Amino acid sequence: MASTATRFNPQNIKIAIIGLGYVGLPLAAEFAKKYRVAGFDTGKRRITELNRGHDRILTVDDDELAKVIDSKDENHGLTFTDNIADTADCNFYIVTVPTPVDKINRPDLSHLYKASETVGKVLKKGDIVIYESTVYPGATEEECVPMLEKASGLKFNVDFFAGYSPERINPGDREHTLTKVMKITSGSTPETAETVDQLYRSIIPAGTHKATSIKVAEAAKVIENSQRDINIAFVNELAKIFNRLDIDTDEVLQAAGTKWNFQKYKPGLVGGHCIGIDPYYLARKAQQVGYHPEIILAGRRLNDGMGEYVAHEVVRLMVRKDIVVKDADILVLGIAFKENCADVRNSKVVDILNTLKGYDTKLTIYDPRAEPADVKHEYGWDSVKALQPGKCYDAVIIAVAHDEFKILDIAKLCKQNKVIYDVKGLLPKDAVDGRL
Repeated sequence: MASTATRFNPQNIKIAIIGLGYVGLPLAAEFAKKYRVAGFDTGKRRITELNRGHDRILTVDDDELAKVIDSKDENHGLTFTDNIADTADCNFYIVTVPTPVDKINRPDLSHLYKASETVGKVLKKGDIVIYESTVYPGATEEECVPMLEKASGLKFNVDFFAGYSPERINPGDREHTLTKVMKITSGSTPETAETVDQLYRSIIPAGTHKATSIKVAEAAKVIENSQRDINIAFVNELAKIFNRLDIDTDEVLQAAGTKWNFQKYKPGLVGGHCIGIDPYYLARKAQQVGYHPEIILAGRRLNDGMGEYVAHEVVRLMVRKDIVVKDADILVLGIAFKENCADVRNSKVVDILNTLKGYDTKLTIYDPRAEPADVKHEYGWDSVKALQPGKCYDAVIIAVAHDEFKILDIAKLCKQNKVIYDVKGLLPKDAVDGRL
């Protein structure tokens, strides 16, 4: 006899969040205000830190974390574990693991496969598994569900059910937080879709949008960021053109922005786990069904080349000022993939560093938020969280717009003859030698 999916009954809900990073931890903390939640992660160091009430990557404030960890109410609260058996009494499993690309930009679903296999070991009849990780259309039902079936011995849409609700977390953004952004939901059956929608609606005042199928929800996620990627590629190309024409790109965009339907994007480095990744997922699926995407991949190629472009522009400006490039001291401000964030994974600042390394320059990487150990592990580069007092540089590159850099007197960090290149438009035009 077929089971029915767990119905939305607040008194009978226990949720397991699989993966406690930038997406999983805020989700776990929010759900824990209303339900019993078990946060699972394979990283023992991560679990130890969270059990002590500290989030090293600063996605949840420690005082907010303490409130849900120390909850005395048996009906809600948050616990952490690296033992999947501790989640065996849960009836909702929400998977929030990374889905990166490999060295040749092919989707890497290894974390998703492992998470599905792990959840399958404790899956029971009636349980619902919801995926939030970015995937291409069809991946949940074609890739993840078979692994759940194999590991559990249960049958999909008979014994257990699935949903997809793509994450919309924007690391470092204190305005567009989890509860303030509408959430897309979906389920593998109409009843499951309604249950999943009610679950998320119960913690998100901004509301939900119930998609007609899991594939539609998956597709919506990848096109959200593919659209941004293409638009940023367009303004990056404009920046290259206007630079040759000796026209300030920002001034052009401000002028054009006075038209009611002009979409305002700025040039820059496009890294991180969404905008710089999602288009490759959509492109890969398109190629599998016999279509070669042109605009999507053209935008990716252009954006992937911006770090190298910035480095060459800095060298060009140094040569024009008769600054010897070889052995020049260059300070790079920021290596996180975006402002006010500690995450360095898929940072395009590294492309600037690697290009400048080819000129035999001496590079200092200063990022007050990124952990030097993470930078070293990810890229092999040494970085610092504090500047050497009195040290002056031949060139300074503002690569990331951390708040700390907005109050930094950058001119005092430079030699008299210097180059200041502003990737992020942090300084006035007359205070820099070049900017995108």
